[in-house]
Amino acid sequence: MTDQLFLVKSSALPEALLRTAQAKELLAQGKARTVNEAVRLVGISRSAFYKYKDGIYPYTPPAERKLVGLSLLLNHQTGVLSRVISTITELGGNIVTINQNIPVRGVANVSITTEIDHNVTSPDHLVSCLASVKGVSKVEIVS
Repeated sequence: MTDQLFLVKSSALPEALLRTAQAKELLAQGKARTVNEAVRLVGISRSAFYKYKDGIYPYTPPAERKLVGLSLLLNHQTGVLSRVISTITELGGNIVTINQNIPVRGVANVSITTEIDHNVTSPDHLVSCLASVKGVSKVEIVS
């Protein structure tokens, strides 16, 4: 028999499950270095943590955040990549990956994966704003 998954409001969960989720978050964010430290901070036992840790995960609705893969051609000039990054963050984007190739003939190919909030900006608006950044020759969505 396989486990069935449920979507449950946090207010309906037992305190031990909620605190296990909090301890996992502390560990994931590096705010606690060990399980002992995490469980002490949230006020549960290690045995409760280990009992529930594989059964509770945070849920983020997919409609709110979306990964967008971008391919850009940047002129080999000081500050261009910095301006691109600033534009993405000003639009509420969270950069997940950046890969910049060595410039050839004065142009560097850059791949950026960013997470955007649909309530803040759209992929098309992001591309439009990036295309207007000084030193950006080309921007396109690849995924």
